[in-house]
Amino acid sequence: MKKNRICEKYGACTNEEQVRNGAAGKLIGSSQVSHYLPTILTSAVTVPVYEHHRDAADFNKNFYTYAWQLQEKHGDVFTVHLGPRPMVVLCGTQTIREALVNNAEAFSGRGTIAAAQLVMQDYGIFFSNGERWKTLRRFSLATMKEFGMGKWRVEERIKEEAQCLVEELKKYQGAPLDPTFFFQCITANIICSIVFGERFDYTDEQFMHLLKLMYQIYSLLRSFSCQMFELFSGFLKYFPGVHRKIAKNQQEILNFITHHVEKHRATLDPSAPRDFIDTYLLRMEKEKSNYNTEFHHQNLMMSVLSLFFAGTETTSTTLCCGFLLMLMYPHVAEKVQKEIDQVIGSHRLPTLHDRTKMPYTDAVIHEIQRFSDIVPTGAPHRVTKDTIFRGYLLPKNTEVYPILSSALHDPQYFVQPDSFNPEHFLDANGALKKSEAFLPFSTGKRICLGESIARNELFLFFTSILQNFSVASPVASKDIDLTPKESGIGKIPPTYQICFLAR
Repeated sequence: MKKNRICEKYGACTNEEQVRNGAAGKLIGSSQVSHYLPTILTSAVTVPVYEHHRDAADFNKNFYTYAWQLQEKHGDVFTVHLGPRPMVVLCGTQTIREALVNNAEAFSGRGTIAAAQLVMQDYGIFFSNGERWKTLRRFSLATMKEFGMGKWRVEERIKEEAQCLVEELKKYQGAPLDPTFFFQCITANIICSIVFGERFDYTDEQFMHLLKLMYQIYSLLRSFSCQMFELFSGFLKYFPGVHRKIAKNQQEILNFITHHVEKHRATLDPSAPRDFIDTYLLRMEKEKSNYNTEFHHQNLMMSVLSLFFAGTETTSTTLCCGFLLMLMYPHVAEKVQKEIDQVIGSHRLPTLHDRTKMPYTDAVIHEIQRFSDIVPTGAPHRVTKDTIFRGYLLPKNTEVYPILSSALHDPQYFVQPDSFNPEHFLDANGALKKSEAFLPFSTGKRICLGESIARNELFLFFTSILQNFSVASPVASKDIDLTPKESGIGKIPPTYQICFLAR
């Protein structure tokens, strides 16, 4: 790899004192920015939006594939300029883990998603930083453990929802359907049960409208117009555009949340909190005399909104990807069903206790997550202090993007990274094999808050469906399309039809 100018003159800086004493000159952000990060900054990648509109669209649509190409040329750490925004990109399993795990505190800040933050700003669990984020995350983890992550509680909630789904799918009697809506319903209902203490019927008009609003937001966030807004939000925020539709939808969801918060206030029993909202309201009351408390209405609203977004779309999309893969690879589905029949049978519901006895099924779910790679770039991070990383100075507030896709497709860990192969997660004895490159939930201090819930949902929903149904495609296998719809922030499977045939 080429050395950057600082390396040529001084060698890579190895400690902060060297940097402060002049070896690295000025900090990033000065006119000499290209001197102080890896080679790519000497010819920084720029998106020339106005001159090359189509190139900019391709860049934003496939940012992670561009990152892979740049990784081959410039190494695992480099900087790109997206419009006026410089950001450090991290590629490869070891690089990502070195930053987010070994230097966890320094890389624990949250970066910017401009279109989403017009309403959320820096409130709530997802976009907050510093002590606010630490306080809210501690509270949220403890509360979700009590009302959801606790093994028995979450298991019963998911099993109940799985049974509702099975009964709904039986009504179709094997007719083709698009599973997207149902997978959104079941994952949203798990979050609703934790946050609101109740689930909704799949025909409930308010619930259906809520799902529609969230789906529209995700679709808009994936659009080219929104990606351009991310590049030039400081200017474009003053003009009409998709960012205003996103903000409008977010506000409608907040109105839905407000309605339920007020219902909770009116029926709150301090001796028997029912869910996340009750517990938060009690904490607000306890700290009402603390002028600096983080337990106020704004953080409650934005935390609940964050939980909805994080807990619904990613898990439902993974299920959509998973069953599309089962259509493409029916022998894998049949092998999973064989393990289900051997371990669970047909006369009881799957339980979390079954997972350790079902290594092949567990490996298939891991491989679905790895291969589908639905959030290839991960959420943006921000360094919380001046940080020396691999000999380079990252000044405080530098934005950092970990390319999770580069870990999930790391050839050092996966023999056939571009192929769907459950054997990636099985050892020679057929037992589940863990991999440090398996990072669908990211890692470090900003690891997905609902990782445990999502893992339990995927296992119980996946096994419950295949226990009761075989799956078939109404089109020939050669016509099944796995090509995802891609954007700057994620990948979703193509729309497809599936037949759930009662076993």
